[in-house]
Amino acid sequence: MPDAHPPTAEPSNPPPQGSAGPPGNLEFDPIDPAPDDLDALIIPAGYRWTPILRWGDPLFDKSPPFDPESPSAHAQELQFGYNNDFLAIIVTDRLGQAGLLCCNHEFTNREIMFPPSASKAEEREALKATMAAQGLSVVELERSATRRPWRYIRGAALNRRITARTPFKLTGPAAGSHLLKTADDPSGRRVIGTFGNCSGGTTPWGTILSGEENFHHYFVADPQAVGSDRYGLRKVSSVYGWETIDPRFDATQSDYAAEPHRFGYIIEVDPYDPKSTPRKHTALGRFKHEAANIRIGADGTVAAYMGDDERFEYLYKFVARKKYRPGNSASARRHNLQLLTDGDLYVARFSGSQRPGNDNLGQGAWIPLTRNGESAVPGMRHTEVLIFTRMAADRVRATPMDRCEDVQPSPQTGKVYVACTNNRDRGVDGEIGPDAANPREKNKNGHVIEITERDDRVDATSFAWDLFLVCGSPEEAGTYFGGWNGPVAPISCPDNFAFDSVGNLWIATDGAPTSISKADGLFRVPLEGDERGHLVQFLAVPYQAETCGPVIHDRDESVFVCVQHPGEDGSWREQLSYFPDYVKADAEPPSGAWRGPRPSVVQVTRDAG
Repeated sequence: MPDAHPPTAEPSNPPPQGSAGPPGNLEFDPIDPAPDDLDALIIPAGYRWTPILRWGDPLFDKSPPFDPESPSAHAQELQFGYNNDFLAIIVTDRLGQAGLLCCNHEFTNREIMFPPSASKAEEREALKATMAAQGLSVVELERSATRRPWRYIRGAALNRRITARTPFKLTGPAAGSHLLKTADDPSGRRVIGTFGNCSGGTTPWGTILSGEENFHHYFVADPQAVGSDRYGLRKVSSVYGWETIDPRFDATQSDYAAEPHRFGYIIEVDPYDPKSTPRKHTALGRFKHEAANIRIGADGTVAAYMGDDERFEYLYKFVARKKYRPGNSASARRHNLQLLTDGDLYVARFSGSQRPGNDNLGQGAWIPLTRNGESAVPGMRHTEVLIFTRMAADRVRATPMDRCEDVQPSPQTGKVYVACTNNRDRGVDGEIGPDAANPREKNKNGHVIEITERDDRVDATSFAWDLFLVCGSPEEAGTYFGGWNGPVAPISCPDNFAFDSVGNLWIATDGAPTSISKADGLFRVPLEGDERGHLVQFLAVPYQAETCGPVIHDRDESVFVCVQHPGEDGSWREQLSYFPDYVKADAEPPSGAWRGPRPSVVQVTRDAG
């Protein structure tokens, strides 16, 4: 890749990720909702889809070929990882022919990745391979011209895998705390690995943010230890079984009791420096981070918006102590790379009687958890607030939400959009009942909240809010689509967001098959003007797959999604999907070919033919 470097744009907010081609919106005829048992990728007429990268694709010159019949940790460390979630496609040259792909690998499905093991030694290697399949990938891209499909470059200089064994540096006030020290790291400042990486974000200074989400699935822990119950840690075998191959995942041992405290952070990776040490930012708190997305105020103030993806958890905001420095000079970049290491952390409290269609906006407050380098929570030290953030938010009576997943500010308006995916426990068996910001019992379909910061300041401590979408089939009672009264596509379980160049919101879903019996998909909805709320569907993903990581390059007539865990309820012997090796749903693989699913990054482009 020639002269790759961070973007030089200097807007007050991060730009949309589409930059090539003439101005204009993406035109398409919306698709009809797809049934949840269709093993195909459905896209609009006049478009085509191709995978850019699939699980197991070799990234380096020395990478072994993909061979799921013989799991190898060494091979997987040199190949594209499994279940791809967050995605960034960054154009890096003026001609629009060079780019960078940055992608999370959230979790693994052992039962459909590799065959059953014939011995303990084989199973140990398979488990080590699943460790190598998680984390992140950074991969260089190229293409012949704009509006043409991208190809990945095997062996490119910036290609990189980050896994559960990659060294990380802890930053911020909690780094070095006794609560983070283990036998392997008596300093409490160096963590090995990342995993459970769900969504993320790009920063105006050219780095990638990734959220460590369901880290509790990886550990065996003492249920009586401080924070264990609040973070779902149990003294049983873990979901992934890594404690059988690496002692640090058994936190019942005194040497590793603090190991779970070292996960659940926002990590930051410099994709332009493959030798750099990625960092975990304690100043942004520890919880099941879905993502972090940046907004920069007119005065240079930096805010990061974050959700805790679990039922009855909270919405957070971090405000950096120092201001953003525009430009791409070495000194500006050094400064900006420190922005997320120091600042104030807030949690949201919603109030008011706002209801769909009500002209009166609800009100809310950002309640400080840390302020001016000190704890703002009575009875908790600063480091305790950052390591046991959920418990701190409990104490200040934040509003329990219906699974806050992606939280993104609009680059055009600065309004912040919150994906509340669902909460089937709301109001059930004595659980917390509905409130203004979470209006439905047994919320199976989710909703989207629109937040307007007071005086449009990213460091505001109060805000107004509105229910923009109350999801479901439009004929169901209680659904609401931003005031739009015409036909709309049914939508359930909003998960990840993206924006196009004209300010439309794009929504990827996860969970629609179990709620409205439709395949998960990608949807577009205008946020302003006469079309506000007019939601239509762009694509649908195959059987048992999740749509995630959307990137919209509408000026380039391109859309990108990650197709995650297709066929996840199958087994090695009875595969339920072979997407996307074979484009047609009824196509048979070549004789002797592997039939298993391969989570993939897919590009959808205008069909030039």
